[in-house]
Amino acid sequence: MGGGAGGLPCSSQLPAAVPSHWVGAPFLQRSGAVMQLFPWKQPRNTPRVLLLQSQSRLLLSFPCRSVMCVGRCSRIVGPCLLVLGMLSVLASILLLFPGGAWQYLVDGHISRRAKIMPGTWGGGVMVLLAATHITAVGWRCACCSDCGTRRNAFLSVVLSKLALLGSAACFFFSGLGLTDGPLCLYNTTEPSNGLVWDYPFVDTPGDRGLADSYLFYPSTWSTCLEPVGIVAWHVTFFSLLLLISAAEMLLTFLQIINGCAGCLCGFCEGKEAGLSRVPGVR
Repeated sequence: MGGGAGGLPCSSQLPAAVPSHWVGAPFLQRSGAVMQLFPWKQPRNTPRVLLLQSQSRLLLSFPCRSVMCVGRCSRIVGPCLLVLGMLSVLASILLLFPGGAWQYLVDGHISRRAKIMPGTWGGGVMVLLAATHITAVGWRCACCSDCGTRRNAFLSVVLSKLALLGSAACFFFSGLGLTDGPLCLYNTTEPSNGLVWDYPFVDTPGDRGLADSYLFYPSTWSTCLEPVGIVAWHVTFFSLLLLISAAEMLLTFLQIINGCAGCLCGFCEGKEAGLSRVPGVR
């Protein structure tokens, strides 16, 4: 069987079942590491087309790989923000129903921080909007595939900044909610007042510091008589909102950096996909 230059079989001599564009693929597989690490040191019998495509692939993929893979990062950050956003909404709603009872909401005996519902609009809706777009960009959904990867990356930066502000607001109001404590029915020290609905753990200016907070003294939680277990309920869900919003701030900040990288170099998968269509280039 005759051969071409360097011992390669000519395309006309290949069997009919073997496509002619497979010619030269063994050379790329044999010297793939050399072509990627040292593109100037190529075997003399390497087809020129494969050599140029290998060098182009290395040069085009270097900027994205040196920063991060925008698409892969979005596929991680987006679903995580979706889960955190839904948990934030759920925790904020449960704060309105102490002990699972609805009559306190009807009577207006809900703490002012819980009425604000920061986990719904701050750590919830604003984060979910950004998370939906980030997930769609990462997985190339049909609704986002026609508007350009760089424009998608820029839009994800804008939405991530809004989500960062929303999660920061949720973090702030959750901290205030923990500091003030719950609204509950308790017995005051003054005999003339008796049982009142108020905030028994709110500190007056100069009264006591953080070290003396009710959070570190569970024995004082029995001060609240109604709703039953309101202090534990209040502390649990506001602490959960605090942790969720902190995680959301971290992820949205990472997505801002990721989106800025996408605005500069686009999606590295798109560049690799275009070059992977070249015969023999993996």
